[in-house]
This record gives sequence, structure tokens and C-alpha cells, in this order.
Amino acid sequence: MSSANSYIQTVALRDVKCFALHGWYPEEHLTGIYFLVDVVVTFVHTGDTENLNHTVNYEVINTIILEEMQNTQKMLETVVKRILDRVIAHYPFVLTAQAGIRKMNPPMPGEVGHSFVQLSYTAPEKQA
Repeated sequence: MSSANSYIQTVALRDVKCFALHGWYPEEHLTGIYFLVDVVVTFVHTGDTENLNHTVNYEVINTIILEEMQNTQKMLETVVKRILDRVIAHYPFVLTAQAGIRKMNPPMPGEVGHSFVQLSYTAPEKQA
């Protein structure tokens, strides 16, 4: 019987603030608005806590977020999927991943703090 522990590690970036031109309406592509982006991933911890190659580098995640937020889309769903697809492609060992975008003070009647779109991924189980 092995005494080795198995740990699931989480790496996340929360509230990455971006000014971008996403939105369904043409005016949104001209005026822009602030967004907050979250990305959370989990993976099996290797035990090597001093090797950046054995983890998810949140600087890479930040770069992906910033690049995709500058790629104007009509739907936030598209942006979230592109962020998540790139994170999974860069780190194929992740077990789960979540990406969410909050549109701060969306242009609509009433006082709305933010709208929110989120997408989640779970890796398929490996067959032995």
C-alpha cells in the first residue's frame, strides 16, 4: 500500500480588469466597457512545488485573457470559449477549467451591476 498522497491543485486568476469592445450592439463596439474575467483550473499536483513546468502559470493565463479580450466579439460566450479552449490547449493535463466574464454596468434600463457568462470544462476520464 502506497503512502503517497494525491493532491488536486487549483490555480486561478480573479477579477482581471479589461476594457474591451464586446457586445451585440454596434454602439458597444465603439464605446467599449469594462469587464472582469475569472479563470480557474484544477490538476493533479506533482509534488514538485518549485518547478514552473509542473504547474499552470497564471502569467500565461493572464496573457490569454488579455489577448482574447482585445479580439472583439458580439457574444461573451464566444470570448469565454476561446479563453477556455486556449487554456486547455496550453495545459492538456488540467482536470477542470472554468472561465467567466462579467460585463460591468451593462447598457440596459435599470441599475445592473454586471451581466455574467461562464463556461466549465471537465477532462474526459482516461481509459486504462
